[in-house]
Order: sequence, then structure tokens, then C-alpha cells
Amino acid sequence: MRHFDLVIIGSGSGNTLPDERFADLDIAVVEHGVFGGTCLNVGCIPTKMFVYASDVAREVTDAARYGLDATLDKVRWPDIRDRVFNRIDPISEGGRRYRAAGEPNITLYSGHAEFTGPKRMSITFPDAAPEEITADRIVLAAGARPDIPTVIAESGAPYHTSDTIMRIDEVPDRMVIVGGGFIGAEFAHVFSALGSEVTIVTRGERLLRHLDGTVSERFTELARRRWDVRTNAPAVHCVDGGPGVRLELADGSEATGDVLLVATGRIPNGDLMNLPATGVATHPDGRVVVDDYQRTSVPGIYALGDVCSPYQLKHVANHEAKIVAYNLLHPDAPRRADHRFVPSAVFTAPQVASVGLTEEECRERGVRYVSAVQEYGSVAYGWAMEDTTGFCKVLADPSTGELLGAHIMGAQASTVIQPLIQAMSFGLPARRMAEGQYWIHPALPEVVENALLALPLD
Repeated sequence: MRHFDLVIIGSGSGNTLPDERFADLDIAVVEHGVFGGTCLNVGCIPTKMFVYASDVAREVTDAARYGLDATLDKVRWPDIRDRVFNRIDPISEGGRRYRAAGEPNITLYSGHAEFTGPKRMSITFPDAAPEEITADRIVLAAGARPDIPTVIAESGAPYHTSDTIMRIDEVPDRMVIVGGGFIGAEFAHVFSALGSEVTIVTRGERLLRHLDGTVSERFTELARRRWDVRTNAPAVHCVDGGPGVRLELADGSEATGDVLLVATGRIPNGDLMNLPATGVATHPDGRVVVDDYQRTSVPGIYALGDVCSPYQLKHVANHEAKIVAYNLLHPDAPRRADHRFVPSAVFTAPQVASVGLTEEECRERGVRYVSAVQEYGSVAYGWAMEDTTGFCKVLADPSTGELLGAHIMGAQASTVIQPLIQAMSFGLPARRMAEGQYWIHPALPEVVENALLALPLD
């Protein structure tokens, strides 16, 4: 049985840990899936490459409002798809090869790890006998996988998830998407812009219902104009239409399509590693329990990313990886992870970005706040864009001006929100932020400036 100084389970953000500072350690990296993790292979990077192509398609089809007569003559889906994966697949494979033959102190196991005892695990391989290893310290960075509702999983009907939908051979005429969150909203934009008739089925009253109510309500209203949105209508039966799929919904209606995309979230992979055998505690939802230093309930075992975090976001996983790396090297003077102001963005149409508390959370927690909403169309660049739907909403403490939250829906929301993230992170109050610097005119960030100035502070 081979013993290691450090074992890292997962090749996403966990794979960034072993740099030159760890050169004196004997390290194992274990990965049973595609090398490089969710973001590289099936998440952030490929989806945004598809989104960008769809953004361009929408600009063409919406060009008439600017006095431009343009048509989208053809969508070459195989070319769109291959542009993405001809770039990503070699990066993934190159990363795997490098880990397999790179540094002499690192061993790559291309297999599945399950704990068999305290800091002891068995690694199973597709075409070789299992191998047992032990370690002084372990990092759990095993990520998450698509969550499939039972009614669909047990139906026998064909379906796709975000892991597979980007590699299909053609754009379907009709697509049914189950799930009204981040993933569903992004793929609804991608496929509708490229020619599919999209039906979204969700059990909630609104799409993106975990976001601020103003964002969720306005986005749902816009979505109904472009897609067939079925709210309060969970699927109760799923039938293989051969070809196609038919969903029977709780409200008595049906949703049919050529392709079914299940986008009901992702669940952490902790349950696949037999964690009880090594004593690592988990939350009821399956996430590994960690403290502020990314330490699990077992000394010497750390966790990072989707396997433990309520924020299934690459920038969070990267931050946690830096914290874990530092704390592995400095166990007697560890650093805390900073999850105070975690931003997120949804790359749908229009984009949505958020940081901090929502208005609903302020009320639930009894936090005193004031808010202001500024429309994109109220600033000069918004006029240029003929924007009638975008807005910036800010929340602040009325007495101190401390920013509590920011929520933007509109063009480039993921970029426009960044100065607000910075202000919240470094304690810059709203009035000082608005009045203490130049704001380029005419540029889209003026919508942030005006929202800040509109806050009814004491």
C-alpha cells in the first residue's frame, strides 16, 4: 500500500494546488472523469463560448431597431460546437498528460477514489485492479454532478444535461428545458437564439427565483415574450415520444419537444466517496462540512469547491483553492476564506449579475435598508442601445451608506457590476463611491452612478 504526503481528489480547482511550494511533498491527484473539472469541460468556459455566438445571432435578428436591415442566413451548429471543443478538449487532454508525466513528485491516478478507513482509500480503474493508498493530508475537490428528478430518471426517456447538451449534432426544432435557474436560463438563450422553439418547465412561480425579486419578476416577464414558460408546473410524468419527449405537468398541461434538457441543479459528489469511512461530516444536502479555513471535521482533510460550497461558482472554488494551499503550507497560522461578497452572473439574454443581500433577505433578517432602481434607458449609452428593459438596483444602509447588495439585469451586467463588488469588498460607502470619482460619459457604468445617487440615505 503506497503512502503519500498529500492526496488531491479532483482535477478542477484542486489541480491548481501543487505548485513549486509543494515540490518536496509526495503527491497524488485522483480523477475518474474528464480532466480539468466542470468549468473547463462542461461549465463556465464552453457555455460562454456558445452564449457569445448566440449573443451575436440575437444582435443580427434585432438589428432593425437601429435602422439596419439584417438577416441571420444560416446557423452552422457543427462549426459553433467544434470551435468550442476543438479548443477545450486539447487543453483538458494536455493537462492530463502533464499531470501524468510532469513533476516527478506527483502521481496521477485516473480512477475513482472511495474511502475504506481513516485517510485510506481504494482507487478503482476501468481496466485494472483496484489500488489502495493512504495519506497524511487529503484535499476533497471532487466537484458536483447534474441532479436528475426521479420522474425523469426512472422514465426511460432520453434526456440531456449541461454535461452533454453542448455536443449534440444539430440544433433541435423544439427543446424542453426542465429547470428555471442559471443553467436553464442560459441554455434557453443559446438554443432559442440559434433557432429552437424553447419551452421552460419550472416548479416555482418565477424563473431565477433565488435572485432579488425585482430581477426575478422582470426576467420572467421578458422570458415569457420569447419562450413558452410554464411556471408552477413540475413534471409528474415523462414519456419517450420516440422521437422526442413528452412531459405531463402538474397543472394538467403537456410539454413536448425533440430534445429534453434537465437543468435542475447540480449535487455535490461527496456521496460517491464513502466519506463515513474516514469520518468526514456532511450537510443534509450532501455538501462536505468545512470551517472558515476549509478544514473538514477530520484533522488533515480539507475541502474546496462544489463538493463543499453553497456557491457552485468557479471563482469561489479558485479562492478556496488558494486558501487551502496556504493552509496546507501554514497549518499553524491559517487564513480564513472570504465569502462575504460572492458575486454571480447569469449569461442569458439579458445578462443578470448579483452580489450581496437581496431585498427579500434584508427583510427576512431585519436589516434596515433603502433601495434605488435606475433604468439603463435613463443614461446616454442606454439610449444608444435602445434599451427598454435593463436596470441597476442597489441596496444600502440608510445611516452609513454601506452597500448591502447590488443586482443588475441588462447588457454586460457581469462587467457593469464589478465596481459595486469592489466597493462592497473594501467598505466604500455609496455616496463616496458616486461622488468621489469620475464616471466616463457616455458609458454604461453611469447607470451605477445614478443608482447610487438616487439612494434615499439619511
